[in-house]
This record gives sequence, C-alpha cells and structure tokens, in this order.
Amino acid sequence: MTNNDIVQKLWNLCDVLRDDGINYSDYVTELVLLLFIKMVHENTEAGTLKKHPLPEGCRWTDLNGKSGINLLNDYKRILLSLSTGNDGDGNLVHDDPLISAIYADAQTRLREPRHLEQMIKTLDQIDWFSAQKDGLGDLYEGLLEKNANETKSGAGQYFTPRALINTMVRCLKPQPGERIQDPAAGTAGFLIAAHEYIKSQTDDLYDLTTEQKAFQTTKAYVGIELVPGTRRLALMNCLLHGMEGDTEGVVHLGNALGQTGAGLEKADVILANPPFGTSKGGDASITRDDLTYKTSNKQLAFLQHIYRNLKPGGRAAVVLPDNVLFEAGVGTDVRRDLMHKCNLHTILRLPTGIFYAQGVKTNVLFFTKGSAADKYQEENCTENVWVYDLRTNMPSFGKRTPFGDPHLKAFEAVYGESPNGDSERKEGEYSFHSEDIELPEHSDENEGIDPRLAHSRWRSFSRQWIAEHKGDSLDISWLKDSDSVDAANLPEPSVLAGEAMGELVQALGELDALMRELGAEEEADGARVLLQEVMGEVK
Repeated sequence: MTNNDIVQKLWNLCDVLRDDGINYSDYVTELVLLLFIKMVHENTEAGTLKKHPLPEGCRWTDLNGKSGINLLNDYKRILLSLSTGNDGDGNLVHDDPLISAIYADAQTRLREPRHLEQMIKTLDQIDWFSAQKDGLGDLYEGLLEKNANETKSGAGQYFTPRALINTMVRCLKPQPGERIQDPAAGTAGFLIAAHEYIKSQTDDLYDLTTEQKAFQTTKAYVGIELVPGTRRLALMNCLLHGMEGDTEGVVHLGNALGQTGAGLEKADVILANPPFGTSKGGDASITRDDLTYKTSNKQLAFLQHIYRNLKPGGRAAVVLPDNVLFEAGVGTDVRRDLMHKCNLHTILRLPTGIFYAQGVKTNVLFFTKGSAADKYQEENCTENVWVYDLRTNMPSFGKRTPFGDPHLKAFEAVYGESPNGDSERKEGEYSFHSEDIELPEHSDENEGIDPRLAHSRWRSFSRQWIAEHKGDSLDISWLKDSDSVDAANLPEPSVLAGEAMGELVQALGELDALMRELGAEEEADGARVLLQEVMGEVK
C-alpha cells in the first residue's frame, strides 16, 4: 500500500465524520486529534521515537479494543488530559508544554460511539509498516495536501505547493547550525522541508555532534502562526518529523506583525509565503512600531519584517503577489529599502493556478542581507536583478494540469549553486517553447538587446535600469503570452473568471486600505457591509 493509498483511506474517514454531523472545515482537525495518537504509537513501536511523548492512560492502547459509551467518554477524558495536563479531578497527568500546546482546547464533536469505534478500527487496519518506509511525517503531509486540494475546505490559502517549497529550499541551501524561520508558518511546510534538506546533507544528522543534533531538534527552526487550529496541525507535523522546538514547540502562536514577530531573534534563513490580502479593519493586526513604512498591506509589512530580521549575510526566499512588485506609494518605498539593504538578486515569476485562487499571480523574491561584496553594507546593495519568467505562455495549472518539479528544474539550473545568488550567470534559457513566444511591439525591456535574448525566460536588469525605466517597479516582463492574441487558444471560461475575480478582490483590498489611510473609515466600513450583503459573509 502506497502513501497515496493510505492518505485516500484516511480521507475516506471524513464520510464517517459527516455522518456524525461534523462540518467539512472541521474534518481534518477532528481526524488528526485521533490520528496523532495513533501515529505516535506507531513511531514508538518502530523505534523512531525513543521516548513515548504521550502520558500513560492517554495512548492508543487506552482506546483500541473498547466500544460503546465508555470508549467515547474515555476519548473525551484523554483529550482533556492532554490539553490541560490533569485528569479533571486535579491529578497531574503530564507537564509537557508541547503536548499541551498541540491539544490546546481540543475536544471532539463526535456524538456517536460507533463512529469513533469505526475510525479506530480503520486506523488499526492500515498497513503502517508500508507507511513507515516513507515516514509517518510524510504521510501526515500528504493528508494536509489532500485537505488543501479540496477547495471547499479553504485550506489551500495556507498551503504552498511542495514542489515550489522544495525548489526554494534547494536554492537557499540551509545548513546545520543556522537559525531558520517562517513568520507565516501555516502547517510548517517550509521549516520541515529545510529540516529534511539538512538531514539529506548530513546522513540523517549522523554526521553531526550530539550538541549539533540537539540544536537542530530544539533551536534551529522557529515559525509563527496566527490561527490556533493551523498551529495545532503544524506542531503535530513538526513532532512527527522529529522537530521538537523550544517549550512552545517549533511554531509559536502569535502575530508576526505584532510583538511576537518583533521579539524574534535574527535569522540566517527565512522562507515564507505570507497570507494574501490587506489587514482586516485597516492596519489593526499590524501593530509593529519598528517597521519604517506604515501600511495596511500585509505583504508589504511581512516583507519589511523579513529583510529587517535577517542577519548580515542572511538569505531569504519569499512568495509575494504581483501587487507588491508594482504598488506605488509605500510599495515603492519598501522596494527601494529592500534593494538598499539587501541584494535582491533573483525574481521567479510563477505561473497562475498553483494556489487555491486562480486569479492570484505570484512571484518568489530571493535576496541576501548586504551586498555581494560586503554583508554589512546597508545601502545600494542590489546591483542586478535576474528575472525568470515561468508565467508567460505556460498553462494555467490546477487539478487537471498539476504543477510539479519538472516545471522548476530549468530555473534551479540557471539559479546556480550559490545560495546567495552570486554564481556565474548567463542570460539565455529557452525552455517551454519560449523561442516561439512573440514579443510585444514596444518593449523597454527588449530595447537594444540581442533579439534572441529577448526570447529567453532568463534575463538580467541593472538597478539603474530598474530605477530609470520602471520607476522602481519590479513588475518586469518582456514576453507576450500567445493566449493574449489567439482567441481560439484562450483558457477555459472558469479560469478566466477566476483570474478576473482574483484581481478584483485584490483591487478591492487595495482600495479599502487607501480609503482608511485617507481617514475614510466609515465609508470603507459601509462599502464592506454592502459587499457582504451582495456576496454573503466571507470566512
């Protein structure tokens, strides 16, 4: 039985949960409360976990084999004990803050004992020996990915495609002993990928000393997540991958744009995909007073946090929507500050459709704190920005056209071996039929260059050129998508409608932020109420 087969079998348990009246959005939360107890049992039995992290009386063997109302009552007792540390009668069950964090406020919505019994029997019937070959952490990751792909759950908003995460990690090459952070951790995909990369480079950490192993397990990784339920998934994910973190776990509960983020230590590596959109209620959730440029645009605030929180010579890769690249006003100020303080050496223009919202167009910015010559330099650190266009004349990805590693191999090759982006580079990369792509009739980006290079997906632009020709906008494109001129080749109507709606939502968010910055809060609130009446409350 493959991991995909097991993931599908686990997902089928959602039918049982549905029969018990549990909402779609709660499926995975309900499932993983039980699944984690089972996975810890299997990891302990296999010797992957040297010490059983769950206290006696709260383990899998305390559940399976039971039935009826006693089973359901015992399960409720176990969840309470794991959450609070005591058994409800004042008796201490455990004092592990990580377990308490994982099961914080945990309670089951199951009402029928037979449904819980059916779930337990199904979990006992799974071929866990096969699952162990790839690691139970990878199996758990597969379940989260399955949940994210089910758009009705809304989980895709915090799930970054694994192929993209792995490419970003391979480009930055995190090393043992480095502090690695994600200020918008979600289910901790970036931090786990960094950990797995380091394990692959150190013979599963066996090449490290005892002290170095302890650092990797407890101090190397720190994430921040604002949503308690998502953080629960992240903590479970990390523990199943052998990442314990500090007393709060690897992923801390809090707001990276508030005091939690301000208190973070400087990092060697930051990998992130900040949430899209503006801050709800204006800038209410952006309470940092150490950010130079005040804004209600969460991506601009996150970007400031990230490049400010890097150590000299530290490196980052961040997923950001298009508006961050071209937004005027504060957006221009933030981009200039980024290029002053960091070497913004690479931009990867991503294709559409790889995130849950079809219309969201995104990019990955790769940068290093300081200049290529001096990591302590704080001004004019960017000299050239290399842009890889993986968007123009590419399919719109989705379930029928999955996005994966083959689409990123060409970019990784031209990025080079240096994690700082200072490998020797040469313009000219013609994958995915880029030589056949037409060029716009008038394009500043192609002025005065070799016509063949104008067809390359890989181009370099000087800092001076960006200032003079683009006004410090980083929305740089030079190829013309064939879909824009060939009506017979247009994407499906659903894709076009999704793109249009995504761009409209983005524009509405920017207008809302502008009105609030101009002091028109009441008008903005009125417009929101009107929008909710038309479309219904968006959760």
